[in-house]
Amino acid sequence: MTWSTADIPDLTGRRALVTGATSGLGYETAKELLRHGAEVLIAARNPQKTADAARKLTAETGKEPVSIELDLADLSSVQRAATQVSESYDHIDVLVNNAGVMATPYRQTIDGFELQIGTNHLGHFALTGRLMPLLSNGRVVTVSSFMHKSASTVQEYDLRLPEGSYSKWPQYSRSKLANLLFMFELGRRVPNVLSVGAHPGYASTHLQAAGPELAGAKLTAKLWSGFNLFAQSAAAGAQPSLYAATRDDLHQGTYVGPSFFEFRGSPKVVHATRAAQDPERAQQLWDWSVEATGVDPALSVPR
Repeated sequence: MTWSTADIPDLTGRRALVTGATSGLGYETAKELLRHGAEVLIAARNPQKTADAARKLTAETGKEPVSIELDLADLSSVQRAATQVSESYDHIDVLVNNAGVMATPYRQTIDGFELQIGTNHLGHFALTGRLMPLLSNGRVVTVSSFMHKSASTVQEYDLRLPEGSYSKWPQYSRSKLANLLFMFELGRRVPNVLSVGAHPGYASTHLQAAGPELAGAKLTAKLWSGFNLFAQSAAAGAQPSLYAATRDDLHQGTYVGPSFFEFRGSPKVVHATRAAQDPERAQQLWDWSVEATGVDPALSVPR
């Protein structure tokens, strides 16, 4: 029996925060959560795009989300966003760590980390840690990618990878491996918060073209847009995240992806690589991430 968004239960009284919700997977995730009764906070970097997305979501669902300004590539912005949420709310039921960048030209975050791992992993690591006091008996959904399968390890060196050692696709894969190492380790260290993961398969979003656009490669960006003709829709790609965010029968470390060779189709429980499930690698990455961000999610464990 296949799962669809029609199987999402009534979420009235539940509160969710979705990062990167101005378009693509994040937008579709926020939309379905709103449609099923949840109060939804949408967090993204560009205030104008966030406001536009909020208006569109309101028109489509009849429920107005709350907009939060959040730049995951700036740890001070992460702190400000978490403070804003903490001052306004006493709990978060679901945190969907969805936002990300992919295969960008070499850039550094405000804090000097390589952009992809700084945004995709470190920003979400810090956000989760700062929101941890609100997540009592809640869940954290970490959105990864099947591209994690092409990475075998993450080194401390990768966090501040210099330009001369940078290769955009291998670094993207390492950032997605880091997502899963964090997901599994969070479940081990904070057992009363459900830590699960998801990946969209191959979904049609702007993410694939964003990297070439940053590099000024207009033709490559157009080619990626053409490839999206073979992809499933963003709404379909968001289903694994929604499954992970709303099913009541999941256990720590559940990882959800599309059913057809993890490429497309209805969501099902899938398997992360052995490297992603390695507790020693996960412990190392956790320690490096604490040192890099100044935040330890396990030190603010909700009671």
